[in-house]
Amino acid sequence: MPDTEQTLDYLEQQIPVLSAAAVDVAYWQALASGQAVLVSGEDGIYQTFADGTKKLIKPMEPRLSVPVGTRVRIP
Repeated sequence: MPDTEQTLDYLEQQIPVLSAAAVDVAYWQALASGQAVLVSGEDGIYQTFADGTKKLIKPMEPRLSVPVGTRVRIP
């Protein structure tokens, strides 16, 4: 009989991969059903359509790059 703790650890390690796959499937299912999907890009939020076109919905500021552990005060 396998170690229960080891089995749980293994299954928990699979959660990020499984959740990423679920998001990917949901994205494609939404497009296949004719719905538009909002996606964040480097310079904004885009509405993506089934034909591959994208429409900029809202521009965003560039991402803030800071070292791990740094505190940043956002006004």
